[in-house]
Amino acid sequence: MRHGVRLGLDPGDARIGVARSDPSGFLATPVETVKRGRGDLARIVEILRDITEESDVLEVVVGLPRSLSGGEGPAAAKVRAWAAQLAGAVDPVRVRLADERLTTVTAEAMLRDRNVPGGAKRRQVIDQAAAVVILQHVLDTERTSGAAPGELVERTP
Repeated sequence: MRHGVRLGLDPGDARIGVARSDPSGFLATPVETVKRGRGDLARIVEILRDITEESDVLEVVVGLPRSLSGGEGPAAAKVRAWAAQLAGAVDPVRVRLADERLTTVTAEAMLRDRNVPGGAKRRQVIDQAAAVVILQHVLDTERTSGAAPGELVERTP
């Protein structure tokens, strides 16, 4: 298992859920929900900078929305383009895309089981919970397989 904090992101049209791991890569925890749009990349860079002050950051993991069959549609194309911009903004930290099929469904079920109230509050928390699910899956996969899952993103200057 590679040592270092990973930042996990679940980019949606309205919000970006943010999670982080501990330096050992064992556990993912929620960080915050960033409003999508103008300034979102700057906020992600700021979060990354804050984490870097306390620990080495290994990479940023971005959830890639695929269909149940594994195909990619317009949402995946938007995430790929955004991830390339992100990779340019956080260089030299690497950005990796990871399959995020059913993570929002899993996060919603988790929150329901924990009796988190619905409405706007749950919508904000669900993005963070989905980022935790994405990142935890990546951590667990790397721990069992010995290889980092997903694909590295080429940066856009």
